[in-house]
Amino acid sequence: MESQKVDRRQFIERAVGAAGLAVMGMPATAAERKVPRPTDRVELGKTGIKVSRIAVGTGTIGGGHQSNQTRLGQEAFTRLMRHAYESGINFFDCADSYGSMPFLKKALEGIPRDKIVIESKLSGRATRENAQSDLERFLKELEVDYIDSVLTHCATRSDWEERREGVLEVLSKAKEKGMIRAHGASWHGMEPLRSMTESSWIDVGLVRINHDGAKMDGPPAEVVPHVKQIHKGKKGVLGMKILGEGTIAEERDQSLRFVFGLGCVDSLVVGFEKPSEIDDLLKHAEAALKEAATAAA
Repeated sequence: MESQKVDRRQFIERAVGAAGLAVMGMPATAAERKVPRPTDRVELGKTGIKVSRIAVGTGTIGGGHQSNQTRLGQEAFTRLMRHAYESGINFFDCADSYGSMPFLKKALEGIPRDKIVIESKLSGRATRENAQSDLERFLKELEVDYIDSVLTHCATRSDWEERREGVLEVLSKAKEKGMIRAHGASWHGMEPLRSMTESSWIDVGLVRINHDGAKMDGPPAEVVPHVKQIHKGKKGVLGMKILGEGTIAEERDQSLRFVFGLGCVDSLVVGFEKPSEIDDLLKHAEAALKEAATAAA
């Protein structure tokens, strides 16, 4: 057991040290001139979509068209989203299965559309026949003309592209029509993660990642090389389960340093439930980014 802990610690140190400032999108010599911040805008792969390094997730313990965020009620949900926006976060992640789109629409009323980035997800059970109508419903629920990114939710098999071919075609056509700006998938399992490295369809991918392996698809040493390969292919990479769905919340500093230091994750989706959690995470994320910049200088 002790040797496993040492091996994991050595892996983390090597992974963070080798990546340097790649995640910050600037050379090490610029570190003294500009320390990166969690509310900086970074490009999501090659989509042209600019997002904050921290995103707000709305699907904690989500399913059945509800989540911890929607269970707060509209007033508290709105207060949470507004606090995030006023704190510099511009990226909001939702999904049909969370039931959060109508809540998000009300929460962001009055904010110019070009000031926010919205991502949603089609059910993993969506079909060619209903995917188009679902997308049209999404636009109505959000009361927007387009959605920045739409993912097919929860891919669990290596042959997910073949099994969801009809849905992928609907999303491709929606992108051509301007209904969405990018498409991709969230994956749950090593098999689909491995297959993502070969996918030419993916614009954006959502992966479970942290320093500990909590609620991940495999140990960090196994997951990270695939994530790096996906990012190397100019695909946008989003990280989720940064705090292991709350199981490693006390280790947030280690997790933030690890994930930011990898240089292959563009933005971290976090399921906040209180405004104070946003403040706390942003503070720790800024410290982690500053430490990475200092180490690479």
